[in-house]
Amino acid sequence: MKVKGRRKLAFASVYSALAIVISPLYFPWGLTKAFPGQHFINVLSGITLGPHWAAFIALIVGTIRIMLGTGSFFAYPGGIPGGIVVGLAYIILKKFLSQEKAIIISALMEPVGTVLVGGTISWFILDPFTGKSMQVVFTSILALYYGWLISSISGCVLGAVIVLALNRMGVLRLVFGEK
Repeated sequence: MKVKGRRKLAFASVYSALAIVISPLYFPWGLTKAFPGQHFINVLSGITLGPHWAAFIALIVGTIRIMLGTGSFFAYPGGIPGGIVVGLAYIILKKFLSQEKAIIISALMEPVGTVLVGGTISWFILDPFTGKSMQVVFTSILALYYGWLISSISGCVLGAVIVLALNRMGVLRLVFGEK
């Protein structure tokens, strides 16, 4: 699934708009506003557009969500690494596995980027900017991981189902101009 030319920008715009429209569907978790829709978009954009575009979309969506009040500054480390991991995993896996297996495994890698990478970044880098010590808010790093894991897993499973359905129906090949 390689998207060419202006289509990448068009798809990035559509994915960003979709994420903004569903952005009120978040749940508060400590200082964060966990948003499964971001993980859904990470799977779509990481697989169809690649890691750079997935990171760019997560940056745009995070910024707009913060401005709308449906996100916190944790939207950046909570969204960007997940999209990058999905995109990189898909690039690597599609060389060795069938397309469907590559899609499933890549989608399931999203929590690795979001929870392990993004959660750790949040814990250590953003802690001084919260105004409160996160150690007071969360009794351990596992509490932060748990909330993000719920959000990430639900979003990545939905993303995998949608991408697989579009792939099986031939929509992705048609949209991306493949034969």
